[in-house]
Amino acid sequence: MQSGEWVVMRRVVGAVALVLVLVVVFAGNVAGDETKHRHHHDKYSHKVGEETVVWANKVGPYRNPQETYGYYYLPLCKPEKRIGRPEGLGEQLLGYELVKSSILIPFAVDVNERSECNEELTQSAANRLKKAVMHQYWYQFYYDDLPVWGMVGESGLDANTGKLVPLVFTHKHFIISYNMDNVIEVSLNYSKPVPVTQVPLALNFTYSVTWVPTTVEFEDRFKKYLDYNFFEHQIHWFSIFNSCMMVIFLVGLVAMILMRILHKDFAVHGDEEGDDIDESGWKKVRAEVFRTPPHLVWFSSIYGTGMQLAFLCLFVIVIASMGTFYSRRGKILSTFVGVYAVTSFVGGYTSGSYYAENNGKNWIKTALLTSSLFPAICFGVVVVLNFMQVLYHVMGMHVSTQVLVGFIWLFVNVPLCFAGTLAGRALIPPTSGKGLVSPVPKVPEPKKWYLGGWAHILAGGILPFGSIFIEMYFIFTSLWHYKYYYVYGFLLLVYLILIIVTICVTIVSMYMLLNNEDPRWQWNSFMSAGSTALYVLMYSAYYFITKTDMSGFLQTIYYFGTVILLCSVIGLICGAVGFCGSKVFVKRIYAGHFD
Repeated sequence: MQSGEWVVMRRVVGAVALVLVLVVVFAGNVAGDETKHRHHHDKYSHKVGEETVVWANKVGPYRNPQETYGYYYLPLCKPEKRIGRPEGLGEQLLGYELVKSSILIPFAVDVNERSECNEELTQSAANRLKKAVMHQYWYQFYYDDLPVWGMVGESGLDANTGKLVPLVFTHKHFIISYNMDNVIEVSLNYSKPVPVTQVPLALNFTYSVTWVPTTVEFEDRFKKYLDYNFFEHQIHWFSIFNSCMMVIFLVGLVAMILMRILHKDFAVHGDEEGDDIDESGWKKVRAEVFRTPPHLVWFSSIYGTGMQLAFLCLFVIVIASMGTFYSRRGKILSTFVGVYAVTSFVGGYTSGSYYAENNGKNWIKTALLTSSLFPAICFGVVVVLNFMQVLYHVMGMHVSTQVLVGFIWLFVNVPLCFAGTLAGRALIPPTSGKGLVSPVPKVPEPKKWYLGGWAHILAGGILPFGSIFIEMYFIFTSLWHYKYYYVYGFLLLVYLILIIVTICVTIVSMYMLLNNEDPRWQWNSFMSAGSTALYVLMYSAYYFITKTDMSGFLQTIYYFGTVILLCSVIGLICGAVGFCGSKVFVKRIYAGHFD
């Protein structure tokens, strides 16, 4: 390696190290906060007899997990004065609205029965309650930062008429376990159903509390909510083993291509004593492969965004695996926003260096597009979901939260992306092979349908999807079936397997493309690897139809809006790493032709 290349390499390593330091500092703050949460109990310590508050969050149909309304949307003892609770960024993004309820619980003191309120139902209030019962509405409370759920009511037979009528539960019984001065576990039973058949109707809501001592430590109190039998099932381990076998096979296949087939091709091509040099296959397009791809600004920006998201997901999964993020409302989402802002340098550096490598001149447009591409996708989805929120009066993200995220993007994301773009332009020289690119683009000859075009692109996403689809089932179940996802170690391993499989498959795919004398490998490699997202989208539709009981236009829009964001991330990540691997492969096999 020449001295100039060493200088460039040192500068690149320095730039990457700077980004890693920023991420590590952020991760350290998160881990420190996590440790503080685990071991600093003052916030959660109570004295005997101290009045503690139950916070009401949301209510909604059980089968539609994202169709949620404020708890006091229903006539359930709404307090005269609304007292909210300050929420973090992640909680705001998830639409949490914790409101102080009229349920006050003395710590470690049993309550036989206490009145919550007397509710006089009007016709409209009774209709809302009837709808809630018939659609199996559930509600969520938080007590001492522990979630607790209950059902609004149930359908039952009227003793007088024998008809099916809505019954509202008017009594809540809290069973709370405690260890010394800490709350450890909360469960809720409900009883005293009252039929809502005629108005006006007076409902007397009551509650009682039973305290039970326990030896469970404070640090382990959230384990009750984790479904070990589901997430650590044998099929989960088997899927990891199966994916590892796939990785070994694909890495071996790529090694065989590099060591046997290409080595033989190089030997034949480099034989100076031979009269005829083999110019077939990939060697025939050596004057075309380093041609600048069409729509360079867009390609550079998409490539940079994908690499940024790849580093983002890696850092977030690693950080999450170091702590108990599942026990902190919205923590994973706030970490995602923070790390996304920091890793903007990676996106800018990747897009800027590739753009400069191809002698691009409009770098400002590239930087702006790189910093705006993924936020624009998120903004489009959020606009649609906010419209549904207003139309159906459901809970969602407030405008103030959107403004805050916009400020983070404008004052952190954009400057770091521009800084990365400038670093990429300064540190990466133009490619040395540009001088040997043919001045007249070669038009590829028509091939059989399975050797190119969309069939070739779509085939590239099958194996990467096969390496993750079992994990997608666990992720989807945690999102749509009220389970806490906590196996981030599994997720990290699956993520690394996805990256390796995607790179290997794309390299093999591009070798086949070049061997068929088609030099248009840049966009092909990105789309071939990115087609994994299409299979995730199809699987999500299958999951929606066969694995859930969701219904209604609102929930359908929320479900597929979330899925579109997920597929966008997967498509950009797979496309970027697939192209990155293909770029290294192409430079390696054609290096001898430009020496």
